[in-house]
Amino acid sequence: MVTINYKTSQKPNPIMKIFAFAGSNSSTSINKQLVKFVLNSFPDEEINLINLNDYQMPLFSVDIEKKGFPEEAYQFLKNIEECDAIICSLAENNRSYSVAFKNIFDWASRINVKVFQDKPMFLMTTSPGGFGGGNVMAEASKFFPQFGAAIKETFSLPKFCDNFDVEKGILNPELLSEINSKIENFKNVL
Repeated sequence: MVTINYKTSQKPNPIMKIFAFAGSNSSTSINKQLVKFVLNSFPDEEINLINLNDYQMPLFSVDIEKKGFPEEAYQFLKNIEECDAIICSLAENNRSYSVAFKNIFDWASRINVKVFQDKPMFLMTTSPGGFGGGNVMAEASKFFPQFGAAIKETFSLPKFCDNFDVEKGILNPELLSEINSKIENFKNVL
């Protein structure tokens, strides 16, 4: 299993450790692009940006659980335990979480129901559509706190293909202003 360690600076003593992921297993994930964009606002921190493809496990079932828990579920929880804050962007599939994220979440929650371990979270979503992943945002905003997420900020980016450029970031001035404000608010609560 390979975890991408993404350091944004050479600072010897980072102020904090940020655990980051996109709730998608797509190699061209737009949610991962959004996460990377936000991580650029944390140049002096230690960043652990993971790829969900490195956490593939059997589909959760109580029958398989009786044989034990996959090591990847423990590693996902360890990443959270070792961080000071979480930045994530969830993909929306059929108005809910992607199966890749949901399976990791299901396994991890059976080991520790407080999956997110009361860590401050910046929760985001994006999609090609105008609702910007609003359904998965509503679901996560409601349920993640029950699993130990201390959601401090949320952001949904609608119409990703119209509003985002890989090199320039968020193109829409109002949305750029909104996310910058939320990033600053998130930094202030850490």
